[in-house]
Amino acid sequence: MELIGRGRDADVYALDGARVLRRYREGGPTEREARLMTHLAVCGYPVPKVYEAAGADMVLERLTRPTMVDALARSPWRVGALGRMLGGLHDRLHALPAPEWLPRRFATADDDRVLHLDLHPGNVVLTRRGPVVIDWRNAGAGDPAADVAMTLVTVACADIPGVAARLGRRLLVRSVRRGTGTDPGGRIRDAAGAKLLADPNLTPVETARLRRRAGGRAGESGP
Repeated sequence: MELIGRGRDADVYALDGARVLRRYREGGPTEREARLMTHLAVCGYPVPKVYEAAGADMVLERLTRPTMVDALARSPWRVGALGRMLGGLHDRLHALPAPEWLPRRFATADDDRVLHLDLHPGNVVLTRRGPVVIDWRNAGAGDPAADVAMTLVTVACADIPGVAARLGRRLLVRSVRRGTGTDPGGRIRDAAGAKLLADPNLTPVETARLRRRAGGRAGESGP
């Protein structure tokens, strides 16, 4: 099989012109992720088609268009529109009640919604039919504010070619916030930052930025 993509925790192999094999390097299971993607497709949310899932492997629809990261690198003047698109993908997702079998993360009292919890530009593919969201392994049920906070903190601290400049990250964060109706407060952004710091896949640059951000927020006055 031809290796056509390598993420932080999974490799993607071409099976044919229409399908890919996504294989997690540290193993599965993948069944719940596949179940959620199938559920979201039925609800009309843009995800790749799932053909099968077992163990560490999933066979998925092959998406050949660029990711949002690629689009930002090639066309940085689109940062506003793409950021608003990312915020809008949050709102579309958070309109969906969470199924009972989805694990609770950042849970609410009685109105948990589907959360991606890793919805950054690298996980959005810009296809002919519109943006498609990939990589649902971290998904859970809970407060939409936590999902938006994870995206904002990830973008603000990400080590991403083409959008890594300080000004570019700030513009993207601002545009995401304009594109969504959810405004996370400082406390939930702190919780998102703490969760991200526990990610073993962070680069040293990202870890340093997250720690600086946490130290700066600790020194802020007010609630």
